[in-house]
Amino acid sequence: MSGTTHEGPARLSGLTTRLLALAATHSDRVVNEALAGADARKWHYAVLATLDEFGPASQAQLSDRTRIYRSDIVAVVNELAERGQVERAPNPDDRRQNVITITTAGRRQLGKLDKLLKTAQDEVLAPLAQEERDQLAHLLRKLARHDDGRPAT
Repeated sequence: MSGTTHEGPARLSGLTTRLLALAATHSDRVVNEALAGADARKWHYAVLATLDEFGPASQAQLSDRTRIYRSDIVAVVNELAERGQVERAPNPDDRRQNVITITTAGRRQLGKLDKLLKTAQDEVLAPLAQEERDQLAHLLRKLARHDDGRPAT
């Protein structure tokens, strides 16, 4: 068959969007397997990291900062609260809201997940030199900002 390679037809291997999707699929698989080994999911990590970096937040703020749909953030917070990794308390300024805070157990879990994700990231990015990894991260941030409607920097 002419025009094909071990990567598939040239028409497909020439589509950057397809290559990005294939790389994302591989990355998701590696990351999800690593997190599953710690009985965690990507959303758990996103919430714990956000709370650790920004401090206590409402569920709406967590949704905005993590890009987890508001309809899904409640379940994520419930799972983390059941595990003792976050605490929920009424907002003193608005009793209709809860304020979510990371606990000591949540910080321990976050540290464990940081290590697992570094290993997973190193596995996914193994073919790239550090300079290429930095360039890829820069380009992906640029795409993500464009998707957000924010100016690319």
